[in-house]
Amino acid sequence: MQNRPKGIGAAAFTFTGIAAAFGVASCCALPFLLASAGIGTIWIGGIAMVAMPYRTPLLLIGAVCLLLGAFLLFRQQRAARRCGPGGACTPRSMRILTLAGLLFGAALLWAGYHYV
Repeated sequence: MQNRPKGIGAAAFTFTGIAAAFGVASCCALPFLLASAGIGTIWIGGIAMVAMPYRTPLLLIGAVCLLLGAFLLFRQQRAARRCGPGGACTPRSMRILTLAGLLFGAALLWAGYHYV
């Protein structure tokens, strides 16, 4: 039997949630926050023009994907406790990166919703 990589589902949902949250935040929140940090924001204008008409669907897609990613990460964490020495569990580093991505995506999503 072939061992398939574990953790791909949670990571894929997390990446999709981050991408949708970036689209939502690119309109107002990211230019404001990046300009406050002294970073130029002219490059984000093209993304904002494309993403702005789809703000509400992107907000919903981002929230759903981040919630599904969090649910799958929770299941992976529970399975890791039961994993034996020869089991094919999700590596700890993959779970930590997924959690960091979920937190980053949630922050982007909140900023995109809050700064309109």
